[in-house]
Formats: sequence, structure tokens, C-alpha cells
Amino acid sequence: MIGILLAAGQGLRFDPDRRLNKLLQTLPDGPLVAEASARTLCAALPRVLAVVRDVRGPLADCLRNVGCELVPCRQAGQGMGASLVCGVQASRDAAGWLVALADMPFVQVDTLRALAQAITRGAGVAAPYCQGRRGNPVAFAAGHRDRLLQLGGDEGARALLRHWPVEQVVVPDPGIFRDIDTPGDLPTGNP
Repeated sequence: MIGILLAAGQGLRFDPDRRLNKLLQTLPDGPLVAEASARTLCAALPRVLAVVRDVRGPLADCLRNVGCELVPCRQAGQGMGASLVCGVQASRDAAGWLVALADMPFVQVDTLRALAQAITRGAGVAAPYCQGRRGNPVAFAAGHRDRLLQLGGDEGARALLRHWPVEQVVVPDPGIFRDIDTPGDLPTGNP
């Protein structure tokens, strides 16, 4: 099982002028948004690929320092599906993928481990559920490799979740719903 951290988005809802990268904003307890997301994924899995637009710069340095292998994605502007394809292509021989979003720093490590275990036990797709609602991240077994490689656009893997059975992994983790899309999504104490 390989972790894929999607960190190549433009973050236009956070800053339409692209002056501020939401992934490089500091959380109240100290780490950057992307750093917190990457640390959690690296704590859950032995190998994590971070899909980025550029393997140079502050974001790339942050993710590399946490322990992620960087995967550049020239097609990232096409949407999340293109970024996911880059990550799967870079790890085609994996037994499965746990696909996490770099703008979700509040997901708990136990949630990630539970998703990986569901795939190891034979699930084709596993997603976290809390209080009856599905959240992120999502894990896929190797049997979905070809379908993942055909993704595109900004929808990501949602089509797979609609058309294939999803094992519900019930977790006490509201972090599966919290992402940083706008400045108002940052916890208080941030600019």
C-alpha cells in the first residue's frame, strides 16, 4: 500500500490571485497545512508519494523534508484526476493506494491505518465514514489500477466511488470532513 498525497492543485478558492498558497499556511500548532497532512500520511504508511506541480520551491522542500517522494505532474492544471493519474503511474506495481489531500491536515493517523487495513483485508475501495457521512481520504486496491489511470478532470475518483462497492470504514474522526479551501477554513490564529 502506497500513500499518494495530492498537492498539485492551484488553490484558487483560497486565493484567486495566487499570491498565497494555502498549503504553505501555518496552523495554530505550528506546522504548515501540507506538512501536517504529509506527516500523518507518512506515519501511517512506509512509502508516500506527493504529487506536486514543481519539485523545486517551498512546498516541494516541505514535503521532501517530511519524507515524501516527489512526483511532478505537468498536467495538474487539468484537475485532481490528472494528479491522481500521475501518482498511480509512478507506483504502478503497488498493492493499493491511499489517496489523501494535502489540504486536509486534520485527518487522524488511525483513520489512515484503518483504510489501509481494509484494502489489505480484501476491500476494493475503502472510505471513512463518521456519523453516517462519507469523508476523505479514500483507498483503492490494485484491481482498480486501470480505472484510476483513466481518470481526468477535477472530479478525481468520485466516479469510481459511484460505480463500485465501497467498504465503509467507520471512524470517530471529524477530520475526514475538514479541508482548507478558503482563508475562513483555517483555524483561528492564522492571518
